[in-house]
Amino acid sequence: MKIIRISMIILALGLMSFSAIAPVKALISEATQVAAEGTIVWKAETIDVGQIPQGTPKAIVYEFKNTGKTAVVITNVQGSCGCTATDYTKEPILAGKSAKVTATYNAANKGAFTKTVTVTTSAEKTPKILTLKGTVI
Repeated sequence: MKIIRISMIILALGLMSFSAIAPVKALISEATQVAAEGTIVWKAETIDVGQIPQGTPKAIVYEFKNTGKTAVVITNVQGSCGCTATDYTKEPILAGKSAKVTATYNAANKGAFTKTVTVTTSAEKTPKILTLKGTVI
């Protein structure tokens, strides 16, 4: 009777170990598929504009290229504050093509600044954080 119980426990533990491996393989396969479908390569993720005059809005252009195999769509672009307006390519970016995101900083207050722009695309699960910095004189 003890041999049957021990055999059942060993069998159950063995089956559980196989079920834990399958989801890991599925996750790896899914990540590989997403990476192959659409990949964005940014020309620069941080741009230092140096010194800019107070009261003059400054446009900062972030360029990127779709190095994947399928089109990529920018689904959202959000500045970190109301002082940063954004604009971006609304059409799907085909494989091998380039596009841009523009952040226009309203240089109202003197002093150093660091702002971010969050870009969400169909190519990446995690939004990309772009940074702009400089000094208003």
